[in-house]
Amino acid sequence: MNQLQNFSKGLLKENPILVLVLGTCPTLAVTTSAINGFSMGLAVTFVLAMSNMFISLLKNFISDDIRIPAFIVIIATFVTIVDLTLQAYIPSLYESLGLFIPLIVVNCIVLGRAEAFASKNDVLSSIIDGLGMGIGYAIALTVLGMLREFLGTLSVFNYKIFSGDGALMFIMAPGAFICLGFLMALANMLVKKLK
Repeated sequence: MNQLQNFSKGLLKENPILVLVLGTCPTLAVTTSAINGFSMGLAVTFVLAMSNMFISLLKNFISDDIRIPAFIVIIATFVTIVDLTLQAYIPSLYESLGLFIPLIVVNCIVLGRAEAFASKNDVLSSIIDGLGMGIGYAIALTVLGMLREFLGTLSVFNYKIFSGDGALMFIMAPGAFICLGFLMALANMLVKKLK
């Protein structure tokens, strides 16, 4: 697999949210607005790329007996960097994303890529895989956040598109499931057409 295919597979063909259906809990919780979805997507992209890089670098030094705990420690290091950076420099976003930033540590997308890809491939391929999967995740969260924010408040990125109120249901959990379901159906339809 060349590096372009390695990168692009996470954008649609193996999109972690829309096709593989991984990490749906934080996806549904943080996408009440486009900015929240985009920010969470950037945080996960950073953690994926950096943890993939370090796991690939250290894979030959980590015993199989402690492989998963070692991966979690590496992932937790980068999650802590994101958490403390947001807390220090963007406290409003830190408050908005809340508990879901520390929970990136146990997000099955991050640990899954570490186990399935980074631990078996070279450093450059692992970084590219992390970036592709992370950007695909960020796109899915941003689009879902935009859709929910528009339907719920008639605004996008806090910019009012139409006057009046939207359907509040879309900011709440039922709206999250409905919007995610439609986006997943659209993504899977596109994947089948591209085959």
